[in-house]
Amino acid sequence: MKARRIGAVAAAATLALTLAACGSGQPDASGSGGGGDNGLKIGIKFDQPGMGLKKGTEYSGFDVDVAKYVAKALGTSEDKITWVQAPSAQRETLIQTGQVDFVVATYSITDARKEKVSFAGPYFVAGQDLLVRADDSSITGPDSLTGKKLCSVTGSTSAQKVKDKYPGVQLQEFGTYSECLPALQTGGVDALTTDDTILAGYAAQEQYKGKFKVVGKPFSEENYGIGLKKGDTAMCTKITDAVKKMISDGSWQKSLDANLGPAGYKPGAGNPPTPAACS
Repeated sequence: MKARRIGAVAAAATLALTLAACGSGQPDASGSGGGGDNGLKIGIKFDQPGMGLKKGTEYSGFDVDVAKYVAKALGTSEDKITWVQAPSAQRETLIQTGQVDFVVATYSITDARKEKVSFAGPYFVAGQDLLVRADDSSITGPDSLTGKKLCSVTGSTSAQKVKDKYPGVQLQEFGTYSECLPALQTGGVDALTTDDTILAGYAAQEQYKGKFKVVGKPFSEENYGIGLKKGDTAMCTKITDAVKKMISDGSWQKSLDANLGPAGYKPGAGNPPTPAACS
């Protein structure tokens, strides 16, 4: 009798383990791309005030608003979004490996990047500029950078442009733009370069108010796009339609005013842009 009971218990345990194994499948990490009830994994910056900023469990910024608007158009509510940090040097990899469904992270559309991923957009046109200490009058534009220590981010178009056009600059590349700020404040570097939108957000931060200034001499045109899996024309078209609607219904301007208006930022020529057709 005792042996029979032990056998029954063992059989029940085996069945329970089998059922548990059948029901323990992990979510598909390849990225469904469809949104809806499956949710979406969206790459953003976590350290760019005014564009993409993580503070505690809250996410804010113009890019975040664009991402939320697009997600809603795809049938995904805000609570179904998984936010993924997307540093400049990792954006293509995150998309290619399916760790995100798409990226909205001050992501400039370039020919080199289009070889690896597809883009919907542009949804904004920015320009590369310089952030310097408020009391520094020696830097008036990129031509005055010779011999200066300049900070930018590895993998960014900003860093590459400086390398290509201004070889007399002492370029220091960090992992994120926020790492450049303490060095700029203490004199470790003389300037920080990236898009004017990002610089305006940093200058407006409470701890940096009055300490930094944007030079105001843009020397590039950066077309921000939403990066997604290469060749996914259907997804690209849906995202493009959402961006067009965001611009036409006033949500685009409302978000821009709320996120970058406090820094006195005014969008340059070409805004709001007309998104290109997907191919």
